[in-house]
Amino acid sequence: MATARLIFDTLLPVGEVNRRVFGSFVEHLGRSVYDGIYEPGHPAADERGFRTDVVELVKGLGVSAIRYPGGNFVSGFRWEDSVGPVADRPTRLDLAWHSTESNEVGLHEFSSWLETVGSELMLAVNLGTRGTLEALDLLEYSNLRGGSALAEQRAANGHPAPFDVRMWCLGNEMDGPWQLGHRSADDYGKLAAQTARAMRAFDPSLELVVCGSSSAHMPTFGEWERVVLTHSYDDVDYISCHAYYEEKNGDLGSFLASAVDMDSFIESVVATIDHVKAVKGSDHVVNISFDEWNVWYNERFEKVDKITGVDNWPVAPRLLEDAYSVADAVVVGNLLISLLRRADRVTSASLAQLVNVIAPIMTEPGGIAWKQTTYFPFALTSELATGSTVTTRIESDSYDAAAYGTVPLVDAVTTHDAATGRTSIFVVNRSQSEEVTLEFPFDGLDGVTDASAQTLADADPYAVNTLQEPTRVEVAPNESLRVSDGAGSIVLPPVSWTVITLQSAVG
Repeated sequence: MATARLIFDTLLPVGEVNRRVFGSFVEHLGRSVYDGIYEPGHPAADERGFRTDVVELVKGLGVSAIRYPGGNFVSGFRWEDSVGPVADRPTRLDLAWHSTESNEVGLHEFSSWLETVGSELMLAVNLGTRGTLEALDLLEYSNLRGGSALAEQRAANGHPAPFDVRMWCLGNEMDGPWQLGHRSADDYGKLAAQTARAMRAFDPSLELVVCGSSSAHMPTFGEWERVVLTHSYDDVDYISCHAYYEEKNGDLGSFLASAVDMDSFIESVVATIDHVKAVKGSDHVVNISFDEWNVWYNERFEKVDKITGVDNWPVAPRLLEDAYSVADAVVVGNLLISLLRRADRVTSASLAQLVNVIAPIMTEPGGIAWKQTTYFPFALTSELATGSTVTTRIESDSYDAAAYGTVPLVDAVTTHDAATGRTSIFVVNRSQSEEVTLEFPFDGLDGVTDASAQTLADADPYAVNTLQEPTRVEVAPNESLRVSDGAGSIVLPPVSWTVITLQSAVG
């Protein structure tokens, strides 16, 4: 059996855990909205058509801010289509996902749904096929209390109070040639800065996100961030990162080490941000909004799901409906570890997406809703990662991953909440065959009164939850946890994600 040792220091905080790190993403894509969160004919639908079983699962997931309405969808979106009487809203073609959009669910409906699930709206504006004026119109419609035509239009449409959206994304993945309105870094940086300054003229307190690279493997990565921030640095609060991972060619070892790539991505973007800050001599701090991340089997989408044909524009087709395995959930848990590890600079993030589309929650039309394997590490991390990330060091055996070189078997991060006395250790075992005994001293904690652990693992790392077996995989108590005399140990199964919680005295 392999061994590992974890040492954490509650007196050396890295950064406070921002609740927005546990955000998600709803795009008008596939069955995310229609037959996902919204299905008027479903037995569990409320009077507005929203599925109450999905609402309860979203609440259990603990999502904070939800990014909307895209995604690639936003670059062809006319926001005016999504407001006003539903019967009068136009049906449009969505060129991003080759589908038909009815606009039955729009800004007002989605905002009311967010109030039900208790999440914040993070709104994206179209800087692909539209520009600064349209962004200002949407801002005025959404946030002005009254006294203008657009504010009065919102009130007439049933929402007298402003939506008061705080966080705004200045377009989406504008570095990608697949994006409607794709621009060079120079052109986009100028447009984003112009739009940001205009929006701040309305409200200087807005939090604005400029588009970073849609992948660390884009040919423009690094230079894109430098050029865009050179134009917009003092006008924005965040730059976005997007990353998706999948197992390729049966290389499970590299897939389980995907967080190594995310760590490198974050460090590179932080270095570029700080380079621009130094060149400008600015006192302003720009942080990272990692507002798209997940496991996504994109190769399957390209070969199986992708819709083509000039006369083929389906409504709410089944797209990107990946069935997630235990291994996928372990990777998702490890990616959360990476985000928490840089809590000082990653202060917003969005799991992409929320329902049906590469999602932790799945639904069947007229049928049940269920939790995918990836639901569990997200929900428990959202619940238990409070306070601050603290300095954590791991001593572990390593293995060779074809994509990333030599990587440790064990990865972990620790959070400590001084107000409640709770310390949480989030840890993965990447070994495909070996249990790992993890030892962790906790001399710095003042009297541990309770300790527990929960683990997600299965003898089959490819086990999934399905419509037929919706509870095949679940988190279970880890009975191997041992705590005494200022130290603990636990046995981590192969291909597993575990959270250890230590409760200590307060005050």
